[in-house]
Amino acid sequence: MALTLVISNALAIATVRSRLSFHLRRSFSSIANNAATSQMAKVGVVQMTSTNDLEANFQTCSRLVKEAAAEGVKLLCFPENFSFIGARMGESIEIAEPLDGPTMQRYCSLAREANIWLSLGGFQEKGPDGAHICNTHVLLDNYGKIRNSYRKIHLFDVDVPGNMVYKESSFTTPGDTVVAEDSPIGRLGLTVCYDLRFPELYQMLRFHYRAQVLLVPSAFTKVTGEAHWEILLRARAIETQCYVIAATQAGKHNEKRESYGDSIIIDPWGTVIARLPDRLCTGFAVAEIDLSKIDTVRTKMPISMHRVLDSCWKSSSL
Repeated sequence: MALTLVISNALAIATVRSRLSFHLRRSFSSIANNAATSQMAKVGVVQMTSTNDLEANFQTCSRLVKEAAAEGVKLLCFPENFSFIGARMGESIEIAEPLDGPTMQRYCSLAREANIWLSLGGFQEKGPDGAHICNTHVLLDNYGKIRNSYRKIHLFDVDVPGNMVYKESSFTTPGDTVVAEDSPIGRLGLTVCYDLRFPELYQMLRFHYRAQVLLVPSAFTKVTGEAHWEILLRARAIETQCYVIAATQAGKHNEKRESYGDSIIIDPWGTVIARLPDRLCTGFAVAEIDLSKIDTVRTKMPISMHRVLDSCWKSSSL
């Protein structure tokens, strides 16, 4: 009788251990699967033709946000000047608002209602005086909260060959702060348009601010876009080993202004993984961001270990 009881107890203990082991394996498997899933996220890059009609631009953005959310997009990126492009001098200053003003609050509500993160590049934020604005990249989370904002550092003061003269500094106050922010798709580095020509900003975002995904909302001119748009974007992706999401304006905004278009997403190896089928159409393209791919590229090509200028650079005497 005692022997039978011992055997019975042993079998019961073995059964409990077996079940516990099964549940633990299943739990750890679930954790591993969830961790793997968290490495992947769907993002969208918008292409549009903004005008000086705030309401029409908002309706376009609203439609695209709803469509992207329905496709499971976690972050939707809009181009520079998404909410407004003026048709005459001084118009951007007239409509400028603070970030807590009614226009940005409408976009905050849009993000909250659609449960989606929004990258809103190039908002006309009211500046330090009545004669200037800030060209501000605003990042909203899926609760409609402003998670961070970046004021464009490099201003576009250029005489475009065969085109027109731009003097952004005449009405825009430049920013002076590098900005990166954590998000569900990784650590985001915020920039705007003309910043793209200054690789040191992107180097800082990668190596000092640990960025994994670089956002480049833009409104490249037709002339400069044809010559340099994709080349510069792929270079920034390759040299930082980051994803690059570049939303841009497209087509004619008015009689004087035209943008190149071609919104694209580029992976850390420099490969274009998403773009709209038409360089000038309004819409969005979708791609999967895979954070494990960033790790793979950085491990196989460990440039962070090989950089020397930060630690040993010395100015040569003239």
